[in-house]
Amino acid sequence: MFKKKPNIKPLSPIRSSDRRKIADQIIEDFDIEKPTAEAAEAEEHDPPSTNLTLGELRNSLLPEGSLSARFTTTAGPNLSQVSGTVYVGAHPGEEQRVLWIKTEERLVPTVYTLWRHPQLVPLLHTQDFVLQKLRTGADLMTPGLARGPPFPPKAMKNAIVAIASIEKPSVPRVVGECDIDIASLERVQGAKGHAVRGHHWDGDEIWAWSQGGKSGISPPDEIEGWDLNRDAGKLSKGVEDLSVDDQEDEGGVLLDSKANEGPKRNVPNQFVDGEDALPYEEVATEEKEMSTKEIDEAFWNAFLYGAYNQRSNHKGDPHCGLNFPIPQSLVISNLVLPYLPIWTPAQATLLNIKKTSWKNAKKFIKALDKQKILKSKDRDGGETVVLVIDFDNPSIETFVPYKLPKKDTSGAETGGGGGGAAILAASSSGDSSIGQRLSQINLFRPKEQLSQVFEASNASVKHLYLSTEIRTIISSYIESEELVSPSKKRLVKLNPVLANAVFDGQSSIDGEVLAKGVVPRDALIDRILESCLPFWAILRNEETRETVKAKAGHAPKIHLTYETRSGNKTVTKVSGVEVFHINPQPLADELQKACASSTSVNQLAGSSPKNPIQEIMVQGPQKDAVFRALEKRGVHRQWIEVLNKTKGHNKN
Repeated sequence: MFKKKPNIKPLSPIRSSDRRKIADQIIEDFDIEKPTAEAAEAEEHDPPSTNLTLGELRNSLLPEGSLSARFTTTAGPNLSQVSGTVYVGAHPGEEQRVLWIKTEERLVPTVYTLWRHPQLVPLLHTQDFVLQKLRTGADLMTPGLARGPPFPPKAMKNAIVAIASIEKPSVPRVVGECDIDIASLERVQGAKGHAVRGHHWDGDEIWAWSQGGKSGISPPDEIEGWDLNRDAGKLSKGVEDLSVDDQEDEGGVLLDSKANEGPKRNVPNQFVDGEDALPYEEVATEEKEMSTKEIDEAFWNAFLYGAYNQRSNHKGDPHCGLNFPIPQSLVISNLVLPYLPIWTPAQATLLNIKKTSWKNAKKFIKALDKQKILKSKDRDGGETVVLVIDFDNPSIETFVPYKLPKKDTSGAETGGGGGGAAILAASSSGDSSIGQRLSQINLFRPKEQLSQVFEASNASVKHLYLSTEIRTIISSYIESEELVSPSKKRLVKLNPVLANAVFDGQSSIDGEVLAKGVVPRDALIDRILESCLPFWAILRNEETRETVKAKAGHAPKIHLTYETRSGNKTVTKVSGVEVFHINPQPLADELQKACASSTSVNQLAGSSPKNPIQEIMVQGPQKDAVFRALEKRGVHRQWIEVLNKTKGHNKN
């Protein structure tokens, strides 16, 4: 279906309530077991476990901050038009990808979703050379089915299935729909007809889509939990007294509730070969519920760790590599969360700002302010920003780093928990436009009628001039022709050349000026500038007007627009940054972190396909954040045009 690039319209954020509804529809359509009320109650009073809560299950299927967009494409031998919706999201630490496709009110997972969710759909197998054909858009014929019968019981007609090769049986590569009841097949040799109609595969245009223009993600070599037959075979060889029921319980966290009825596990074997470690379940049951005081200490120490790390990595910098003021959301996401000692899923659930005694980020920052570790200020709208951090405070200066899990936090053992990425000073962001120096020049090309005036100063009307240069040329001509009025030096006498070239009757006052025979010098020069053809150029860093080709017309501006979407939600749209040597995607990434909001980058409607203009959309009224980000990139405020299209014209 997506062998050719589909036409995807601009992405828009999904409301939280709609996201939950979509996730619940997925849970229902794919027969995923919901956490019961008893399970939820057990989560509050019993020791932590590996079971997902309903909220975590929803986030796993459709992460928070997901976006949606309508699409159209063609499919089938007759190239019939197909339309639907794509749902784009990003799991922690990953970039945004298409996770779900909706056509004819039916949701279909992409390979990115299947790689994270073993047993979400039935898995079929085929030979590797057949799989390569499927990945060009071909359908799977019945004789091409391998490793069966029997086949998965849910592989019935019209069911969504995944297909893997027998060489890599645990890695789904193709997503399709059953044309026949595959589960009831007793043999495939000699059979005829289509078995699975392909919808999507790794390597198609949906797999390759990304907002940043990056290529698709290559499939892993192996995914635990998909190939249950292989896992069961390993178990039977490794443990002689393991029962059949126990084998079915192994193989990863399964989303298919009927695939196993026992407790789900994260490891394929009960014990790790060569080690005496207990299974994860037994370790977790000994974990104690953290008290509020312990959670408070974890958050407090995490901030000190984050500040200590910035201080250690940016010695000599008074701001330790940070760009103040910092919004409260960035303080939590960059200087606290990466430094929390989260070793198990249970701890990830417990270490939540809502479970501290402060209950929210604002009160947490106020508590740090009270201890003079930092200074904060409340802005309009109730948001708290950090104005400065006292890196010489004894709590930070003498802090002793603790060990962090490598898997969850890159470089954590050395204190590099990944924090501060969104609020680093300009020089460390990797965006070449940050810190650039920009200047805008307006140039003018005189019209042919002024050739005599310019030739008198050895100048040509075919060249481009600054307004100051034209003023000098006109003044020189006036002096050389002795056109200055003897009685009033600011008045200029009109000779036939100036009268014919400048006052040609196009203005209502031309007749009056010609009748008087004199005109103020400034008015004459302004009239000449108005008659010239305008040009503009943006000079970057050491560039000069001689090295940059000027463009005709008036200098463009960056357009910042407030619009209302989804009823009463305000979004901020920014377009036209390319001419200022700014890449829209890194700017959108910075705004996403600075505003703690979802962002998207799409082609501006109506822009030329040959020279497309990209439009950045940020949730919420984010004018100030956009101004700050653009000023870091050398853009002056007078180069930005603000338009408010919201109801009531509410401004940020």
